[in-house]
Amino acid sequence: LTPFYRYDSLDNERTHGDIREALYLTYWEDYELRVGISKVFWGVTESAHLVDVVNQTDEVESVDGEDKLGQPMLHFSAIKQWGTVDALLLPYFRERTFAGDDGRLRPTIPVSAEASYQSSHGQNHIDYALRYSVMLDDWDVGVSYFQGTNRDPYFQVVDQGMRQVLAPYYAQSKQVGVDVQGIVGDWLWKFEGIYRDSLDHHIGLVGGFEYTWVGVFDSIWDVGVISEYLYDSRGNNAQNIGQNDLFVGSRFVFNDEAGTEVLLGITQDLDNSDIFNGKLEASSRLTNHLKWRFDAWLFENRTPNDRLYFARKDDFVELSLEYYF
Repeated sequence: LTPFYRYDSLDNERTHGDIREALYLTYWEDYELRVGISKVFWGVTESAHLVDVVNQTDEVESVDGEDKLGQPMLHFSAIKQWGTVDALLLPYFRERTFAGDDGRLRPTIPVSAEASYQSSHGQNHIDYALRYSVMLDDWDVGVSYFQGTNRDPYFQVVDQGMRQVLAPYYAQSKQVGVDVQGIVGDWLWKFEGIYRDSLDHHIGLVGGFEYTWVGVFDSIWDVGVISEYLYDSRGNNAQNIGQNDLFVGSRFVFNDEAGTEVLLGITQDLDNSDIFNGKLEASSRLTNHLKWRFDAWLFENRTPNDRLYFARKDDFVELSLEYYF
């Protein structure tokens, strides 16, 4: 059981609770069955997770979309020597969370709390997903298929009282995904690709490598260099970072008793040199029960017709202290 609650003193829309996980797990021979609310992560790349479509994004909790809402599901797994098959039945849809008028990050036009759906069943539309994964020598390969309500909403400008708002519209979607990760010496090669058929049809790709120097300068530190290319066939019509971008970063693993790690990275738009964002993630243990975590994002955008121009001044810093018991 993993409950969650946030109280925001300024923005009522960011105040929300959720059950991240509450499930029953049973297994027999080579099979597993999970029933309840759970989180499923698919993907291998650092800068984007294109194939990760099961859980809805909790957008008010993180800038990079890695925080997810709990998803009701029936999850069956068959774990065989020839690979693993996952079949998921998803009976209820979770709407994405958005900041309100007094919250950040948010577009210039606020997002309405009233959503509409292409399916007449609305949030009760039954979705399903399938994935086959297998290890081939030093390579992990996954092929996935999703059909149901698109986790990424489209937006319609509507009049609400005396102002205009963005109303989320959730269309139906079919998505085929492939993810590949291979270890070749000190190199880690990664790739994710999708084809999504929804209101628009598009291809998304992200791929690259991570090279690690183990014990750099005769120390106990490991230093990794990461580079990934991101592509979206929608171009400037894409509602996300990564339509033609390059991510470059570095990971520092101190290999100390506290488990200290630091990740630095920057994503540069290759079409507009003035559009980029940087991130810093760092964490370490203080005691067996306490852990600190630091996350920071920097946004730069001087292109007014870019869809993410609104975030140009929304730099984001979060320092958290976590207690484990």
